Amino acid sequence: MDPVSQLASAGTFRALKEPLAFLRALELLFAIFAFATCGGYSGGLRLSVDCVNKTESNLSIDIAFAYPFRLHQVTFEVPTCEGKERQKLALVGDSSSSAEFFVTVAVFAFLYSLAATVVYIFFQNKYRENNRGPLIDFIVTVVFSFLWLVGSSAWAKGLSDVKVATDPNEVLLLMSACKQSYNKCLAVHSPVMSSLNTSVVFGFLNFILWAGNIWFVFKETGWHSSGQRYLSDPMEKHSSSYNQGGYNQDSYGSSGGYSQQASLGPSSDEFGQQPSGPTSFNNQI
Repeated sequence: MDPVSQLASAGTFRALKEPLAFLRALELLFAIFAFATCGGYSGGLRLSVDCVNKTESNLSIDIAFAYPFRLHQVTFEVPTCEGKERQKLALVGDSSSSAEFFVTVAVFAFLYSLAATVVYIFFQNKYRENNRGPLIDFIVTVVFSFLWLVGSSAWAKGLSDVKVATDPNEVLLLMSACKQSYNKCLAVHSPVMSSLNTSVVFGFLNFILWAGNIWFVFKETGWHSSGQRYLSDPMEKHSSSYNQGGYNQDSYGSSGGYSQQASLGPSSDEFGQQPSGPTSFNNQI
């Protein structure tokens, strides 16, 4: 039997039905969507400058941009409507830091989720052997939850800056020809940002998944089991002391009843001996 078949036969795929492994599989899938929709983006816009002198016009000015959104490096040429001169411009802004951080978190989260899922399925016994695996898993889960929150928030702000910088109406304001009222400048085509909006949504969904998975990973650690033992020990002591007190009370009650009966014994004998006086007196008579 080849090694792959041995691993498949030894793997317990039933672990995927448990919340711990199931959430890891979802994290893996959502991480792919997050870095694919952001890191694989490329878009563009189209502008039109119609000069008074039609020979100087340019009705199709294409401006393309893509990940990692270093917009200040995206240059393009536009007519000045003053002869054959051309004006070289560049977009405004740089959102590369937030975009690259977001994609980096997504890639590493994907790799860790993949490795953790394999461990849950094929090496579950070793994972729980000495409690080191759950502790490491718990710490990494907390760290990635924080990174997803920071990365998604930063990328949401970066995407907002990208939308402003690539707005055709904002780009037209950079052109000197469009500042003249007798020239006609139009926005022919705006960039499509649907995939970038989706990447932000998947970023916050990943944060929710990782934050929710903290509890299930914590249950695998020794901290959770030790806390349960700490809570159960005082309850056991309280119940044992209660039972012991009830037993003493019963024994005390039984002994009290017995002594009471013993004290009543002599009084009954005395009442039994009182008629003996008159009987002896009658006999003497």
